[in-house]
Amino acid sequence: MRLISDIKNDHFEPINFIQYTALHSLKRWSELNRSSLTAPIAYSSLARQTSPFPYRDEINGRFILWEGDISLLNADVIVNTTNENLSEHNCVSSRIINRAGPGLLEELKTIKVCQAGEVCVTKGYSLPTRYIIHTVCPSYSQRNRVASIWSENTLQLCYRNVLNKAKELGLQTIGLCTLSVPQRKFPSDIGAHIALRTIRKYLETNKREVVILCLESFECSIYEVLAPLYFPRNQLEESSASWLLPKNISEITDHQIRITRNPQHNMIRADDDSETSPHDFEGNNSDLECGNDETFHLKGHGSFTQMQGDLDRQRLLGDRPREGHYEDILEEKLEGFEQERYERLLRRARTEDLSEVSGIGCLYQSGYDRLGRPLIVFCGKWFPANEIDLEKALLYLIYLLDPLVKGDYVIAYFHTLTATNNYPSLAWLKEVYSILPYKYKKNLKAFYIVHPTFWTKIMTFWFTTFMAPAIKHKVHSLPGVEHLYAVICKDQLEIPAYISEYDMATNGLHYFQPFNSNAFAS
Repeated sequence: MRLISDIKNDHFEPINFIQYTALHSLKRWSELNRSSLTAPIAYSSLARQTSPFPYRDEINGRFILWEGDISLLNADVIVNTTNENLSEHNCVSSRIINRAGPGLLEELKTIKVCQAGEVCVTKGYSLPTRYIIHTVCPSYSQRNRVASIWSENTLQLCYRNVLNKAKELGLQTIGLCTLSVPQRKFPSDIGAHIALRTIRKYLETNKREVVILCLESFECSIYEVLAPLYFPRNQLEESSASWLLPKNISEITDHQIRITRNPQHNMIRADDDSETSPHDFEGNNSDLECGNDETFHLKGHGSFTQMQGDLDRQRLLGDRPREGHYEDILEEKLEGFEQERYERLLRRARTEDLSEVSGIGCLYQSGYDRLGRPLIVFCGKWFPANEIDLEKALLYLIYLLDPLVKGDYVIAYFHTLTATNNYPSLAWLKEVYSILPYKYKKNLKAFYIVHPTFWTKIMTFWFTTFMAPAIKHKVHSLPGVEHLYAVICKDQLEIPAYISEYDMATNGLHYFQPFNSNAFAS
């Protein structure tokens, strides 16, 4: 018989039977079906020669991605994410404490405090695990770049300290939850990258340990997309990762921020991933102080604590936060230059002959959505990326959109039957995104991708994560045309016949009835 509790009332009730999950019943990452991939497009300007995380079947055999309840896992050790007082109630900690019984609560009371990034160990009590490692994940802050980098580094430190503590205790099967629970407000993609990358580097240097990453249902999709980048299961996934991963992947979580008492040493970066990095925030010698209110205090030059500029605007334009007076001046000059460049292009767009592009018919306005916003249609199949003058294509885009983007607008991109020769390079897409001014990003209210493929979804995720994160929530992938009717009246949508024919052949007739006319619309 086991005990299960209501931790809010410290009341434990007996239950008759709990079905625990044995390790041998879980499929290793190497045993899961490979993605049905085709060869990746060669974006030579952005891809690496090789992936920093090569295909290693031995490592994949010691990594498990599992959707399940970590408190039911029969492993040597499991992990609990909590707050400084070890009293947080989240989806992970509540189940662990409920099932462990009153002995765990009593032991937790003897631990006075655990700071962000640190770990402490208790017995497993009524759980099938021998030990529980508790750690404190920081809350994510977007107040400025220093705050967000500190949060990311501390989250990585949590994962590293948990894994190293398990090794120190001689434990080989480690049940790891996602430490960045929703209460911590971490962007899901950032938290997933940090978790997967840290686990991969740990398994590279430790040859016997098995790590089971236990996921909630709402976390599965992001980890299933990103896991092949860090744990490729064949050469194709490895080569794909070489261009899907950002070029500065080594800097995303390894750079450490340390604010010193000497104003002349404002920030130190290190790409040191060793356990003895001098920049880790440990002990009383750290110059970064973390209080129990989950805020941190920066000592030294005041510019690190200043909030400068419009953060929403910075995110939409991909700008970095400004850090001082000279940066303000340079940023203003740069913005002036970019605005002048756009106005020159606009003048050219209004005067030059663009019939070469307009005659293709791949980009046009097609009525309005249900909220009265202009609808721009782009047909991927009709865009001859390898044959057209891309500069003229940009001019035509500006000519068409400039009068429309003064207010809200939406875009519908039809990927129907689009082939490789229709794909523009990522370098060109990035250049277009950087040229288009603030109003284009701000007033875009929805970007619908109809008939997406697997690679379209991967590419969209990559682009909106690393190049245009602020429009990520505006992008919606739709399996068929009829899904658009929830937000666009049928008589307002003009599309080529081949799209309708493909949609009927693939999805049939009347396969979707829009029950909510405001779906995706806000």
